[in-house]
Amino acid sequence: MKSYGQYCGLARSLDTVGDRWNLLIVRQLLIGPARYGDLRAGLPGLATNLLADRLRDLETAGVVRRQVADAGSAVAYALTPWGSELREPVEALIRWATPLMVEGPGDDRFDPAWLHVALPALLRDRPRSRRTVTLGLDVDGALLRLRVGRAGIEVETGDGDSDSDGGDGGRTVDATLRTSAHLLLGLAAGALTIADAQAWGAVDIEGDTDAVHRVLGG
Repeated sequence: MKSYGQYCGLARSLDTVGDRWNLLIVRQLLIGPARYGDLRAGLPGLATNLLADRLRDLETAGVVRRQVADAGSAVAYALTPWGSELREPVEALIRWATPLMVEGPGDDRFDPAWLHVALPALLRDRPRSRRTVTLGLDVDGALLRLRVGRAGIEVETGDGDSDSDGGDGGRTVDATLRTSAHLLLGLAAGALTIADAQAWGAVDIEGDTDAVHRVLGG
């Protein structure tokens, strides 16, 4: 890796993670440990040889480590404890990029898995009710579950069926929100309100509407 040759925290940080694709690899590993093939799938446009080079550099720097995957002897990549501390600057960059997201995706690719990092970043400073609220999200056909409470913000893959009977081991949702990734990110960032999205016919809510407002405002 090339160095800026400057005794400055920012310069040395960029020496380590500033190369093209490095922070996007970190984004993928903030979602969770991943095998090499999973990283390739989550990083469209990244050549396999360049991914191997970047992983090797990050491992040498102490940002990434290899471990045994859950399924057996296969290798998975994970962030080290020090590497995991990149969550804060990554989330700050996501919030900073809000004006850049307003124009929509255009021809850019989108993976719903990226919402696992984006939604906690955008919702971090929102007021939270004492009661945990769970929303089912149907984002362009991809099903996720967003749980927001005093303990924190979690995003997981799951169905978006609303259900208030308390079954399913507490994994039911208070409401289901169906919309596009563009609109959901705008709502989470506070760039538009639910009322606006409903007026445009761009969002559909099934279940406890108040629960949606408690999480996303507006």
